Amino acid sequence: MKTIAIGIAAAGLLAAASAFAMDDPAKTMKTSAGEIYTDAKGMTLYVYDKDEAGKSNCYDKCATNWPPFKAEAGAAAMGEWTIVTRTDGTAMWAYDGKPLYTYIKDQKAGDVTGDGAGGVWHLAKPD
Repeated sequence: MKTIAIGIAAAGLLAAASAFAMDDPAKTMKTSAGEIYTDAKGMTLYVYDKDEAGKSNCYDKCATNWPPFKAEAGAAAMGEWTIVTRTDGTAMWAYDGKPLYTYIKDQKAGDVTGDGAGGVWHLAKPD
């Protein structure tokens, strides 16, 4: 009987862990610019007009100023959330095919200072 109870408990924990793992990689936040996507720390996520669907074109100095929204090892695509593999082999998240980035000049959660930068950076917003 103990074996069955342990097996049921383990199955419950596995189901809970799977449900947690299936959460969106980003969260939403209401800001002065409306509802936006943020990382787990509340830092604003941006999209770059010079990227292609499923491909990042932000490297070197660009990636220093606009750090890619990294996907952890073992992360899996889900729905409109996909993973882009960068030329250095690291993985980053994309939403609706658009790679996502944070901005080095955003200092606190909810800052949106990068919106419109260079005419090519924009807030990542839910559909």
